[in-house]
Amino acid sequence: MARSKIPGPLERRHLVERKLGTAQALRYAEAYLAEDRSVEAIEFLRMAEATEQLEALRREALAAGDVFLLRAVSAALGVETGREEWQAVAAAAAAAGKDRYATEARRQAERGED
Repeated sequence: MARSKIPGPLERRHLVERKLGTAQALRYAEAYLAEDRSVEAIEFLRMAEATEQLEALRREALAAGDVFLLRAVSAALGVETGREEWQAVAAAAAAAGKDRYATEARRQAERGED
């Protein structure tokens, strides 16, 4: 089995705490994304000021009904998730059989907040 190009958990924590250059942070983010580890890529994307990629992840979270990913990406972007978006997430989560995410998204939609 090939060794992963992404840092281990401790090294990742040290990298996040450092001030990485934009290009270096983007390289780490892309390595995480290549291994379908979107949540771990978010902080590096934020550090790289990769708004376009963060927006793409946000759209992915909305379409997939992924409440956890949506919250993380929205926080990195500094945007709030509106009631209509929560309702869309709830519907997508329910369609995908993600009952807990659907329930949480419905709860957030009712509250009208993130």
